[in-house]
Amino acid sequence: MLKEIKIGNLRLPHNIFLAPLAGITNLPFRLICRSRGASLAFTEMVSVNGLVRDGAKTRALLKRTADDYPLGIQLFGSSPDDLAEAARMVEGDGELIDINMGCPVKKVVGTGAGSALLRDLKQVAAIIRATRRATCLPLTVKIRSGWHSGEDVFLEAGKIAESEGCDAITLHPRSRNLMFGGHADWDKIRELKEFLSIPVIGSGDLFSGNDCIRMLRETACDGIMIARGALGAPWIFSDALDVARALEPFTPSKSELASTIRTHFGMYVAHSGEAIAVREMKKHIGWYAKGFAGASKIRSEAGAAASFDDIIRLIDKIELRETHGGESPDEKGITDDAAGENRNRLFCDSH
Repeated sequence: MLKEIKIGNLRLPHNIFLAPLAGITNLPFRLICRSRGASLAFTEMVSVNGLVRDGAKTRALLKRTADDYPLGIQLFGSSPDDLAEAARMVEGDGELIDINMGCPVKKVVGTGAGSALLRDLKQVAAIIRATRRATCLPLTVKIRSGWHSGEDVFLEAGKIAESEGCDAITLHPRSRNLMFGGHADWDKIRELKEFLSIPVIGSGDLFSGNDCIRMLRETACDGIMIARGALGAPWIFSDALDVARALEPFTPSKSELASTIRTHFGMYVAHSGEAIAVREMKKHIGWYAKGFAGASKIRSEAGAAASFDDIIRLIDKIELRETHGGESPDEKGITDDAAGENRNRLFCDSH
């Protein structure tokens, strides 16, 4: 189940990956997940229209460090020529290129991209063919089972991907109309694996280390791609590795949780500045704060956080819950001086 995997000329030590997530899988989050065991991570969805039109904001999505390796770049668009040109443009920015043919959100499908492409398999073939000719990097696609429930095209789309030169394919076995509701039908991953000779990566409803290993076991897929299950729980990767090795899954203490958040925040500040870090960490704390007494209050306060010190105080409150037996600590005891001291800790922890 847990094994080395080869995608094109890219060899990975194991087969548990971080999926591309719009607005989430930027550099700080990728680094956090890599530190917890992800063997491959992807950028957020990168618009080929933005790249081809020389958008600096789009280019910023490709920002990486030496530790951010290997990196998959996920492109989305509907034009074969634009996707091919974008692939040429980013060839020096990552180790693998993935084409998004699965995103279900209106903003993407309204442009004819994402899962909208599953309604036109001739266009799917044209896009993969043009992109394959444009780059020598490993090339993959990520798809859903089809546009509507009961109208599956994943086997046909998979065969096209294989015949046009893709090195692997990822299947999220929901139709577009289900969005993220219902249940991912893992049997479809098994069907696709049996149908193709290229590696098949499974995705969908992976929320624990046990889920990850169960998908590998039940579908015989070559690897898995964790998406929503990593939000507020980047240790899901190490959990999956532990389960595969018959070890107990990791349950973070409040101090360990606070340390992870502090490191995450420090990376954000270092790479994006305080303003962006504060704005982005509000939503991440909303995901981190779950499963303990007072978590809902932390989430509510995170939504109202407006400054660096606000975020630090929230992290301190999470940590203090461990020493207060789960009871709400005296918030007045978290002073500005303490927040200032933890500003220094933040940068020590994140470097």
